Amino acid sequence: MKPSAMPPTAPRIGFVSLGCPKATVDSERVITQLRAEGYALVPDYGSADLVIVNTCGFIDAAIDESLETIGEALRENGRVIVTGCLGARAGLIEDRFPDLLAVTGPEATEEVMHAVRAELPAPHHPFVDLVPPQGVRLTPRHYAYLKISEGCNHRCSFCIIPSLRGDLISRPIDGVMDEAAALVDAGIRELLVISQDTSAYGVDTRYATRFWRGQPLRTRFVDLARALGQFGIWVRLHYVYPYPHVDDVIPLMADGRILPYLDMPLQHASARILKAMRRPGDRERMLERLAGWREICPELVIRSTFIVGFPGETEADFEELLDFLDAAELDRVGCFTYSPVAGAAANDLPGAVADTIKQERFDRFMQRQQRISARKLAARVGSRMTVLIERVDDGGATARSYADAPEIDGVVHVAGNEPLAVGDFCDVEITAADAYDLYASPSK
Repeated sequence: MKPSAMPPTAPRIGFVSLGCPKATVDSERVITQLRAEGYALVPDYGSADLVIVNTCGFIDAAIDESLETIGEALRENGRVIVTGCLGARAGLIEDRFPDLLAVTGPEATEEVMHAVRAELPAPHHPFVDLVPPQGVRLTPRHYAYLKISEGCNHRCSFCIIPSLRGDLISRPIDGVMDEAAALVDAGIRELLVISQDTSAYGVDTRYATRFWRGQPLRTRFVDLARALGQFGIWVRLHYVYPYPHVDDVIPLMADGRILPYLDMPLQHASARILKAMRRPGDRERMLERLAGWREICPELVIRSTFIVGFPGETEADFEELLDFLDAAELDRVGCFTYSPVAGAAANDLPGAVADTIKQERFDRFMQRQQRISARKLAARVGSRMTVLIERVDDGGATARSYADAPEIDGVVHVAGNEPLAVGDFCDVEITAADAYDLYASPSK
């Protein structure tokens, strides 16, 4: 929660935002509307007239965190509105917390505002000049998430996102570009493109053509990436499903139009487990594509996530996944042990894996990937990179390279007493590496 500079007579709202970057964007939209209508944001429960909790409902740990936060807000404040993905399961929340002011689902800015106004009438009608053109954001001043669509057309057996957020609905490309331009004008140095399925952007519109600043742009993944490359800032692509047309963005990366970074959740490598997950996948074909992409763009960094302990996963399936890690040499990798989510089809699959085996496979997976990561980062020692400063401390700074997305990847530790500022780009020489991070000094 961040404090507001609104007058002391303005109704005061506390805001807690949980979950993924897509939920962060939803929070930013609500906060922007609150500020536009004259509400103040305060950083604690005690001084708030009411509290809004934007929840996550994807896996058990996220549900537990959301329920715990709702309970804390009720204890500390007593007047609470719940929104977000877990809010789509209103019965679960209301049974446990019958004293809530309101419960809404995800992407519910107007419903949240209606609940707020019912409890705390808006101090005045909205005026555009009460908020900056880029809206109110929860991220640092130098980067922002750009959400291009809602929902998803896939029906992965472990996922309930379509039941929470519906089928794919793509934003018009001219609206996306307008938002991106406003962020760039506000000083953003990096745009992180997000959605549930970024590479499916526009399929629901049949790739409709729209005009932006006189340019005809198709509502399509590759066209959007090319258009965003015009701004001359870092553009990072997240949650990219490996459709064939993803091949078309690699030359844009090689040309420096967008960052040579792909966040592509692959989930597994065993054909049998991928089928049970209801995800397409061909191990050998994926390895061929990775090799082709790297030939076109040698600097390409691939981030992915995987699930171990999925129902029916045998030791042979898991060994196939480890073999894929060795062959693919992915740069950044996350791993989750399978967690049954209420409403997910995978819950009914046979062959549940014991928790002890899940944990043992997780440990082996991370140890294998740690060796790969350490080897790839060690190869960067002696090279020069451009980094974006995240934090300045006594004797140095913490930064990110093009290979590092905020909060999920590693960092670059920059030594020295150079006059650096958060949001600055800096050229550095890599002096050392460990399994996840790089160490550097400013280039002479």
